[in-house]
Amino acid sequence: MSHLRFVVAIARGYKGYGLPQADLIQEGNIGLMKAVKRFDPERGVRLVSFAVHWIKAEIHEFIMRNWRLVKIATTKQQRKLFFNLRSMKQGLDTMNPKEVQAMATQLGVKSEEVVEMEKRFNGSDISLDPISDEEDDTFSPISYLTDGTEPSQLLENEQIIQLREKGLRQSLDCLDDRSRHIIEARWLREKDTATLHDLADELGVSAERIRQIEVKALQKMRGVMAASA
Repeated sequence: MSHLRFVVAIARGYKGYGLPQADLIQEGNIGLMKAVKRFDPERGVRLVSFAVHWIKAEIHEFIMRNWRLVKIATTKQQRKLFFNLRSMKQGLDTMNPKEVQAMATQLGVKSEEVVEMEKRFNGSDISLDPISDEEDDTFSPISYLTDGTEPSQLLENEQIIQLREKGLRQSLDCLDDRSRHIIEARWLREKDTATLHDLADELGVSAERIRQIEVKALQKMRGVMAASA
């Protein structure tokens, strides 16, 4: 009980994180109780010196859980960098490369890690759900992330695509080599589709003959696909 004031003094050092002071003190008290449970007076160390680590650890963990909806730091190294950056950074402006390098050298980390943590630190949470007082015609971010299609409809669409692909393969297999080549060159290429005159020059026949073969092949394919549907 005599060390509760010490907890309050430590908690006041974290008032700049925008969290309730009472909650910070409560978390610090939890750390103090953990320290008392583990404290061994036979080691010749004062309780206040032993407890400071546990008090700060609980406060740090509370800040990490509640400062943002999305955790800003997950590893021990990231948490250390976060609190060092928070205490060492001057103002809210983005640091220039020289300041980043100086801080990275001082903390013994890479410059890229300092830049990444600063981005996380300066960022803000965006609610995916619509705010209650928004107008009816506004859209929340969740509207752009969700697909309103029912799972059964998705499955049905996938089955239709598979059947069409199967029918197309079967209908192509029923064609002779020349007819299949004409259909593939005219209709199934993603780019550089052939013209009637291109195929006429390639196969040594007239463009009209290519058109006739194409029409006949398409009719045959439609019949095969209709029969397999």
